[in-house]
Amino acid sequence: MMAWHQTELRLAPRRRGFHLVTAEIEAALRGMPRFTVGLLHVFIRHTSASLSINENADPDVPRDLEMAFNAIAPEDFPHVHTMEGPDDMPAHVKASLLGSSVTVPIGDGRLLLGTWQGIYLCEHRNHGGPRSLVLTACGE
Repeated sequence: MMAWHQTELRLAPRRRGFHLVTAEIEAALRGMPRFTVGLLHVFIRHTSASLSINENADPDVPRDLEMAFNAIAPEDFPHVHTMEGPDDMPAHVKASLLGSSVTVPIGDGRLLLGTWQGIYLCEHRNHGGPRSLVLTACGE
């Protein structure tokens, strides 16, 4: 029988960059009903941070991603929306490019990510503060 479960996960503030949060999401998933088969939808409730699935093994990957996105959306671009600081509008651009959610299959109560995949919180502000994720699981 199909069932739904939803919870909120509060993440501690992190510096600007790409941060693996897979373990925190997996810990929250353990507090939900165990689905043999299902989906986990992870949604971030912010417009200046985003979520991404990417390689989780090499620490150069998050550094390179941060450098690439800074080149795509630099702070010195002549943005009109500047009243929240020079890192704010670039953060919105980066969040728009990456997106506000990821969906991962669940099998036997665990995330079915690939061997080298992890879920990243992409913090685009210099001082973004705590972030809130809504985890919605559906399955049998």
